[in-house]
Amino acid sequence: MERRIGSALILIEDKQEIALLNQIISRHSDIIIGRQGLPLRDYQINIISLILDGTSDQISSLTGQLGRLNGIQVKSVMLKPIEVNSNFK
Repeated sequence: MERRIGSALILIEDKQEIALLNQIISRHSDIIIGRQGLPLRDYQINIISLILDGTSDQISSLTGQLGRLNGIQVKSVMLKPIEVNSNFK
């Protein structure tokens, strides 16, 4: 299956779910190439941004599991990486 580059934006409204969220993210660590967490104190929420490199199924598995948690919203984007042409310099 073709690999994709993707990102997932995770909005955390319920801090009680953070332990489960981190367990799910850890199980999918093989496709995560970057992670950034930001507190939005004015809104009393937290955001985690993930940069992903995996198949569509792998990325969908991660975002689907996260999206089933209470108080968690997830949006993802997947892109097909360009093919590297050895003649392109």
